[in-house]
Amino acid sequence: MSPSSPARVAPLPAPPPRPTLVATRPIRVLFVCLGNICRSPLAEAVFRQKVEEAGLADRFEIDSAGTGHWHVGEPPDVRMRATAARRGLDLSGLRARQLRRGDLAGDLAYDHVFVMDKANLNDALYLDPHGDHGTRVRLFREFDPEPDDYQVPDPYYGGPDGFDRVYDIVERTAEAVLQRMREVYGL
Repeated sequence: MSPSSPARVAPLPAPPPRPTLVATRPIRVLFVCLGNICRSPLAEAVFRQKVEEAGLADRFEIDSAGTGHWHVGEPPDVRMRATAARRGLDLSGLRARQLRRGDLAGDLAYDHVFVMDKANLNDALYLDPHGDHGTRVRLFREFDPEPDDYQVPDPYYGGPDGFDRVYDIVERTAEAVLQRMREVYGL
């Protein structure tokens, strides 16, 4: 650069992203698996814990459901409760319920529905014959920094290692989901 050339100025850093949505009521989040006794109640509890730790409990309504009806009213699977308890999380107050059309449409519809696998996705979208749910129903692991096949494996028929693996997946994905929601909603 010659002495007569103007000095190059470093470009200004990009402004922080602005929230694309502003929540005027609590953000409603639903986690869905097959029976609502393993993966989705864990996701509900882990996400709730992360929301509380972030001081955002009043900004969210969090629940879970299953696409099937077999376990309605039952607590989470004893193996999932034990896995969560080893990591300091209590699932004992949760009870299984079945996904309903009202979870996806109407005044009480959830803003975000995170399903654990592709079968859950198909079952949830079946409740939406007109395609009204848009992108509110998503695979949970779309937000996982290590998404593998984008599905949370069902540990129900496996051994204890499967429950630990699911806990690890849910913990890191719940953190990523919360981070994304903080960006989107400006929290």
